[in-house]
Amino acid sequence: MARSVWKGPFVDGYLLKKAENARASGRSEIIKTWSRRSTVLPQFVGLTFGVYNGRKFIPVLVTEDMIGHKLGEFSPTRTYFGHSADKRARRD
Repeated sequence: MARSVWKGPFVDGYLLKKAENARASGRSEIIKTWSRRSTVLPQFVGLTFGVYNGRKFIPVLVTEDMIGHKLGEFSPTRTYFGHSADKRARRD
């Protein structure tokens, strides 16, 4: 179910502060975050976030098309190696 409109988008407070500090400093360093549940805001455009996927930080460069989505959508947690039956069929 979607979040209520009157509540507004959810963003962890510390993440918003880190983004503002990075924007003010002007340096292009990766902002590491474990907050996959945070919504991408217009203030994040142009910044690079290292979103944790359970094993490592995946660098995500935020563009305008990402606004309104969650950070976790751009950092997959599962690795798909394909179906084992398909590999046997290709060898033959």
